[in-house]
Amino acid sequence: MKILLISPTIDAEKRTNKGLMMPQLALYILEGLTPPEHEVKVIEEEIEHIDLEQECNLVGISCMTANAPRAYELCKEFKKRGKTVILGGVHPTLLPDEAMQHADCIVVGEAEGVWETLLKDFRNNNLKRKYHDPLPDLEKYVPKNFSKIIKKGFYNLVPIMTTRGCPYNCDFCCVTNLYGKKIRYVPIENVVRDIQESGAKNFMFLDDNIIGYPKYAKDLFKAIKPLKIKWVGQASVSLLVRDNELMQLAAESGCKALFFGIESVSEEQLKSMHKAIKEIEHLESALKKIKKMGILIHASMVFGFDTDTKEIFDETVRFLIKNKVSTVSFNILTPYPGTKIYEDLKNENRLTTTDWRYYDHNTVVFKPRNMTPYELQIGKINARKKFYRISSVLKRLSGNLYSPVIYFATNYGHMKQVKVEAKRLIRLKSELFENK
Repeated sequence: MKILLISPTIDAEKRTNKGLMMPQLALYILEGLTPPEHEVKVIEEEIEHIDLEQECNLVGISCMTANAPRAYELCKEFKKRGKTVILGGVHPTLLPDEAMQHADCIVVGEAEGVWETLLKDFRNNNLKRKYHDPLPDLEKYVPKNFSKIIKKGFYNLVPIMTTRGCPYNCDFCCVTNLYGKKIRYVPIENVVRDIQESGAKNFMFLDDNIIGYPKYAKDLFKAIKPLKIKWVGQASVSLLVRDNELMQLAAESGCKALFFGIESVSEEQLKSMHKAIKEIEHLESALKKIKKMGILIHASMVFGFDTDTKEIFDETVRFLIKNKVSTVSFNILTPYPGTKIYEDLKNENRLTTTDWRYYDHNTVVFKPRNMTPYELQIGKINARKKFYRISSVLKRLSGNLYSPVIYFATNYGHMKQVKVEAKRLIRLKSELFENK
């Protein structure tokens, strides 16, 4: 049986800057779960063209919310050609009834625990409409074809996942909808095996919080230290700085940069969120502590909370430059379906569109409390422009001299994207913001 696994782009006519593309793993896990008698082809549409006429028996498409319309378009085209289509990923998990209208079958949540059963059912002409295992076993080792995974993209980092689940359940986050509140983990020996079999030296841990279970994280860092790798990941600021041993072990194991969901520099907003560090001065001391370990900081900031006024943009940029933060993602609050914030905004009649293409972290899709949608959109763009201008890069350099090459390379990538975003604003103004 020939199986085609696809990760769609958001727009079939456009592609993401390859330097900022995040490495993917999900479809390669599916490939590893597939019995060897089947032939599997993985296509990431951001990288290669999809031939709708190619020979296959089964098509599996994994999508998030922003690329769901493109996924549905592909479903229609493949079904027109007589193919059986499976939909899975974040968006079908959040809106299974919607996804089911476009595919022959959907997978809700994680594929481990259901994929082999699904394939058997398909071969026996007994395919069910929905498959779901709420807590699949992560103990079994899943082989991965790393020669396929390692492509030009986010600095050729090899993706690894060690844990799933998040206990925080933030109003604007859908991670718990997908993986649950309980943190589950892959056996450390399996992680080490992945690293060794990849033959690579640079990795990205895709975990939502690599240190969410501190004991496991410490054992993991001890195990990978002898491998002499370099890695980046995502972590909780508060958990890391509260545990000196954990921070030391992370640095010694090869940690070069960490993504932190700081979200806001508004004390009022921080107090309303599930954050352990609530005061700005505590956050500043935490960032200094992390930088002293030689770890670059990539901060994630979110604009559009009900506490945000037009002053939040300059206030945020000042904070980030003052603390010499290495790089930043400036995001728009995105009310993903299935989250509390989506239901709240929907009930308040504040959603301006439910065209999922715009649910991408970068586009305003609701009416903010203290400004217009256009003011929020352009405020975010200008904040990014100010943070990545040359004078800001040079001001922050003194706090990032321990990794100057990575610092300049990542900042340069973001500087190029600023120009792309400014051009996109012209199109968005006519599509979304006029008469809003």
